[in-house]
Amino acid sequence: MDLLLKNVQLNSSLVDIAISDGVIKSIGVNLQEDATRTLDCKQAIALPGLVDLHTHLREPGKEDSETVLSGSQSAARGGFVAVSAMANTSPVADTAGVVEQVFRLGQSAGLVDVFPIGAVTKGLKGVELAEIGAMADSSARVRIFSDDGHCVFDPLVMRRALEYVKKFDGVIAQHAQEPALTVGSQMNEGFVSSQLGLKGWPAVAEEAIIARDILLAEHVQARLHICHVTTAGGVEIIRWAKSRGIAVTAEVTPHHLLLTDEMVRSFDPIYKVNPPLRSEVDVMALREALAEGIIDIVATDHAPHAAESKDCEWQEASFGMIGLETALPIINLTMVQSGLLTWEAVADRFSYAPAAIGRYTNHGRPIAVGEPANITVIDPTQIWRVDRDLVSSRSRNTPFHGMELPGVIVATIFKGGISYEAVS
Repeated sequence: MDLLLKNVQLNSSLVDIAISDGVIKSIGVNLQEDATRTLDCKQAIALPGLVDLHTHLREPGKEDSETVLSGSQSAARGGFVAVSAMANTSPVADTAGVVEQVFRLGQSAGLVDVFPIGAVTKGLKGVELAEIGAMADSSARVRIFSDDGHCVFDPLVMRRALEYVKKFDGVIAQHAQEPALTVGSQMNEGFVSSQLGLKGWPAVAEEAIIARDILLAEHVQARLHICHVTTAGGVEIIRWAKSRGIAVTAEVTPHHLLLTDEMVRSFDPIYKVNPPLRSEVDVMALREALAEGIIDIVATDHAPHAAESKDCEWQEASFGMIGLETALPIINLTMVQSGLLTWEAVADRFSYAPAAIGRYTNHGRPIAVGEPANITVIDPTQIWRVDRDLVSSRSRNTPFHGMELPGVIVATIFKGGISYEAVS
């Protein structure tokens, strides 16, 4: 027998979990198993392994910011067993060759499953469809396609993409940003932007694309996923769509559940993110929507950048924050400790639902005998201080540096082995 997890909370009961050959062998009280390795979980909580549908791993081409290996290390440290690598690499992941390269790099790292996301359009330019069918048929078996970082702004191109992915039960993940309404935008359009003199990004620029694409998805009967929803208005549009039975899902990031545009008053580019930090009203609407299930999942939008891309004036800085290692503690802070989500609901938003959207068949499975041993163990009561110099990512652009967060990842179990273990 390979591994024995002792004294772990599962569905409010204290149990032991025995793992052998990558599969959960038995669950019970005071199991007497001859294990190669025993891990005392000290009454921490066992969750099905976390799945991230929105991760930027940068490789190939931008290895100074992140690699598949360093991103996998960061993911495992954050409790993830599967991540979805966005297509905005160099070259862009718009061919079977590139997605297969990313897939093989993930297998070589061996710490989490790395599922490449294919570009919707060639070069992320929004003009001509990428090799969607070839990527779907490749060894990477791509099922999610996104131009994230760019909006598929042309409605005809978006319609064709939605129609195309129906052939293999794929999904288009849209970065909802009307480009004509956001030229030169630096932050959320509102009271703070007017005071600071920074060009604002109006909520309607996000909401207009969400509404348009929901109508397109309904028209062609295809699956649509909305990336990083940030506005109260967007929530209401998605609510309406779900009430009509339209096949739309949506995600929210941990940073949009915690931070507001008030942070921009510091002019620290660490808070510059795409889409921008919104108002307190938006943050509260997002939390309620996640609790209600209008927003289906949490996704990190982990966006690593080299130091020089953030250590500069606000207007010149790149958009983006890292977030793999702080994601679950922030959900503990904003959603569990506030009473909005139970740990069972966290398992749904962070494992079951994202795995279902991505069609990741070996993930999002219950912790039960005979199931794959992909498990996240978290001590929700332990407090830790975020230190950007100690993260596993190659980049340091975390907005949570110095913040004390509740919840320490005790261990991440991937395919029956320990891919991360906290130092005692």
